[in-house]
Amino acid sequence: MILGQAGVKVYLAIGSTDMRKSINGLSILVEDQLNLDPFSGHLFAFCNRKRNMVKILYWDHNGFCLWHKRLEQDRFQWPESRQEVLDVSRRELNWLIDGLTIYQQRTHKELRYSAVL
Repeated sequence: MILGQAGVKVYLAIGSTDMRKSINGLSILVEDQLNLDPFSGHLFAFCNRKRNMVKILYWDHNGFCLWHKRLEQDRFQWPESRQEVLDVSRRELNWLIDGLTIYQQRTHKELRYSAVL
């Protein structure tokens, strides 16, 4: 399960990312490619060309954290094009990390109400 508090968004870098990049290189990609703020506390996920490695970058109070998972077998079902997904839920990110596709596992849209009537 990936860290993150309520209100934290998850952004996927579509396609493949050079996994030789670490915190500095990935934070530059967040700013330049995704046009987002790497200091926002949101989660930014990247996958390599072979689809066997994922890195997740996020800012936590006073420094960057980098989460890294490498599969010994199998592949991640990572989106390839901008017509697919960029902004996903934490649940969908966990599905991806567990090997599921986010397209086949979509659930009902979460509803938020402010009043009963």
